[in-house]
Amino acid sequence: MKKAMKLMALSMAALMAMSMGAFAGETEGEVSYDFAGGTVYGIYKAGDQTWFIDEGDAAKAKVEADGGEFIYVDAKMSPEEYLKDIDNAIANNAAGIVTCIPDQTLSQAAVDKCKEAGIPIVAGDDALEVDGEKIAPWVGIDAYNIGAANGEWIANYAIDNGLLDKEDTGLLIMTMDTVSSCVPRAEGELDKWHELCPDFPEDRIFTADYDGTTEKGNTASAAIFTANPQITTWLVTGANEEGTIGACRALEDAGLDANACVVGLGGYMAKDEWNNKGADGTCMKAAAYFSSLQVGEGTVIVLEQILSGQEPTMETAVPATIVTPENYKEVMGKDAEPAE
Repeated sequence: MKKAMKLMALSMAALMAMSMGAFAGETEGEVSYDFAGGTVYGIYKAGDQTWFIDEGDAAKAKVEADGGEFIYVDAKMSPEEYLKDIDNAIANNAAGIVTCIPDQTLSQAAVDKCKEAGIPIVAGDDALEVDGEKIAPWVGIDAYNIGAANGEWIANYAIDNGLLDKEDTGLLIMTMDTVSSCVPRAEGELDKWHELCPDFPEDRIFTADYDGTTEKGNTASAAIFTANPQITTWLVTGANEEGTIGACRALEDAGLDANACVVGLGGYMAKDEWNNKGADGTCMKAAAYFSSLQVGEGTVIVLEQILSGQEPTMETAVPATIVTPENYKEVMGKDAEPAE
C-alpha cells in the first residue's frame, strides 16, 4: 500500500513540475520594472501565520531585487485594522499594495480607496471580489483541483486500508464557508471522495466550519469528534494547513490519533510534523503542497505589470502536489527544511 501511495504522489509531483513551468512562463520575464526606491505594502489578514510570513518574504525579496522597499503589515484578522492599514499605505504614498483581505465584503471599499489614490492593488490568496466577480488582479492556488487531489489521496487511503466497510470510519471535511478561495477546496475534496467512494454512507460524512486558525480548527473538529463517539477511525482534510493541524491536536487529545489519517493543505506545517516527530509520530499522513513563495512573488510580478502600463494578468493559479513523509523532502526542496 505504501509503495502504491508513494508512486501516486510521485506521479502528481511530475504533474506539478510541468504546471509550475507553465505558471512561471505566464508570469516571469514579461516585465522589467525598477521601483526606484518606492515602497510596496504587503497587508496580510493573518500576518502571524507561517503561510503569510513566507508569502511576505517572497514578495519582499522580489520588490527589493527590483529596487524597492517592502513593508509587511499584519491586519490581525480585523476588518477595521485592515482598512486602517490600507489608509496608512495610501497616506505614505505607496507604490503599490499586495494583500490578502480578512473579510471579502470589504473588497469594494479597499479597491475604491486605492483607485481614488491612484495606487494599484493586487490580491493574494483571497480574491478582492464583489458577487463572485474579481475586481482586482488575483494570485492564488488552483483551489478546486487542489481539493480534488486531497480527496483522491484520502479516498485511496481508505480503499487501500479497507476502511470503507468499517462502521467506525468517518470522514471530516473542514470548511471555511465565508472565504471564497477556500470553498472550492472543500468542494473538490468532497466531489472526488464521492466519485471514488460512492457507496460510503452520508451519515458518516461530517463538516466543521472554522476561521482558518489552528485554534478554531481545533475547537471545531474536537466538537465533531466528541459528538460522534461511534466513530473511532477518522479521515480528515480541510481548507488550510492550520485547521488540519488543529484537528491533529484534537485527535491526540481525544486518544483517536493512532487510527486517524489527516491530510493537510499547504505542506508548510505538515513538514514540521514529519521533521519533528517522524512518519509514525503524527496522524498527519499527507498534504497538498503548494508554494507560498510563488504566490508572494507572483503578486509583485502582477503589480509590476500594472506599474509598467501593461494589461495585468487577472487570474494566476499556483499548482500543487501531494507530499508524504516518504517524498516531502524531495518534492519540497528547501521548503521542507525545519522552521527556524
